[in-house]
Amino acid sequence: MKVYQLEVGNMQNFTYVVEDEETQEAIVIDPSWELDLVMKIIEQNNLKIKYVINTHHHFDHTIGNDAIAKHTNSKIIQHSASTLKNDIQVSHGDKIKFGKSELTVFHTPGHSKDSMCLVGDGKIFSGDTLFVGNCGRIDLPGGNGKELYHSIFDIISKLDDMLIMYPGHNYGNSPTSTIGKEKKTNFVMQPRTEEEFLDFMNSD
Repeated sequence: MKVYQLEVGNMQNFTYVVEDEETQEAIVIDPSWELDLVMKIIEQNNLKIKYVINTHHHFDHTIGNDAIAKHTNSKIIQHSASTLKNDIQVSHGDKIKFGKSELTVFHTPGHSKDSMCLVGDGKIFSGDTLFVGNCGRIDLPGGNGKELYHSIFDIISKLDDMLIMYPGHNYGNSPTSTIGKEKKTNFVMQPRTEEEFLDFMNSD
């Protein structure tokens, strides 16, 4: 599984093109701005886009959906809690297959109700649930500190430490990390009770 990580727009968003190298079938994760850059990667590598996938519904991760889906004749996948237009809805534990590659859906609400992470081939696309050195905000509509606590500590922190993390924004000191490194260095992943976590998140 080959990952093209593209920093786009003025909010340091990451859009990902993920290729199954055996078949050249691919997906686009969170298309927003600079779609010409995304299309250039697709065309230069002769990729067949099967799906556009959104880690959550916020506009800075989805405004390129229709253009990419139309241009590549692909289908839009979102979590079933999303309020946006989509072709396919997924839930926790579902598998998304393209070529001979596969990503598993982990529902990780907290930043938004429909936030999800995609895990496969030693990689995790964490959207805005977890950044390098930080985590997503909880003060936007649908944000919930209690849900984020459980998403981080009951789901993400129990995944393989070796997973390479590809976040939704370039907000850290490096564009990627690993779950193991984040558990050691990310202040939001340090052991806390739910109450301590909520106090900590609400004190920002």
